[in-house]
Amino acid sequence: MRGGTLSGAVLSPVEITTASVQRGDVIHVGGRQCRVTDIFQLPGGAKRLVFDSGELLTMHMRTRLIALRLLRVRGGDPSHALASRRYRR
Repeated sequence: MRGGTLSGAVLSPVEITTASVQRGDVIHVGGRQCRVTDIFQLPGGAKRLVFDSGELLTMHMRTRLIALRLLRVRGGDPSHALASRRYRR
């Protein structure tokens, strides 16, 4: 199998909504960091998030949260992962 090798990773804060939440996102809830392990679609566009601790959180259409997301960097310095596109090569 061909492909780039994973040379580094960076945790980056991103704003998430029901349209952009992903498994693996880490959300700070109630003073604790919770990792999303599963996502279920609910009526009305809401989503139910299941955390690795077994706890549940329901996100409604207007919910906006900040999550930490792992950005993978291939073949380069992880510090350049967040640089503007102009400086990436």
